[in-house]
Amino acid sequence: MSIPRSSSGKRLRSVVPGWGLFKGMWLTFRTFLRKPVTVMYPVEKEIPPERARGVIALDVEACTVCMLCARECPDWCIYIEGHKVQQPPAEPGGRARTRSVLDRFDIDFALCMFCGICVEVCPFDALFWSPEYEYSAESLADLLHGKERLTQWLATVPEPPALEGSEPEGGEP
Repeated sequence: MSIPRSSSGKRLRSVVPGWGLFKGMWLTFRTFLRKPVTVMYPVEKEIPPERARGVIALDVEACTVCMLCARECPDWCIYIEGHKVQQPPAEPGGRARTRSVLDRFDIDFALCMFCGICVEVCPFDALFWSPEYEYSAESLADLLHGKERLTQWLATVPEPPALEGSEPEGGEP
């Protein structure tokens, strides 16, 4: 099929005045008739995709106060304080051990760029991504969240997906 041409050899579409305007208006009209995809946020909440990044949740029991997350953070938005406690020996005649106890774990979400380096670098899986995304505040100072708030977000963390080739628990051998 050949493109219609005028007597001077130019394509007919380039000769017809207003052809581009007509195409643009036709596209606008077509789009006008479609249902919008906008989510009216306060009224209806958007469901984030599975394993979406929202905020960082903390498992206090797994944290060993190693400070790797605070050292690797490019924004320096993680503040950690802890102290060591002597634990009695597990068996009689054994030696006492020291254990680090977490006193303060704060993340300043006003500084955080949500890169996820802290979650990746944690060797004890104490930090997780939570899909929670409603944590706005009236002032920047209110975006500094402590370990109590970060622990509350741990309940919203979904289970990790099953590994390929692994059998589900309770399945047939």
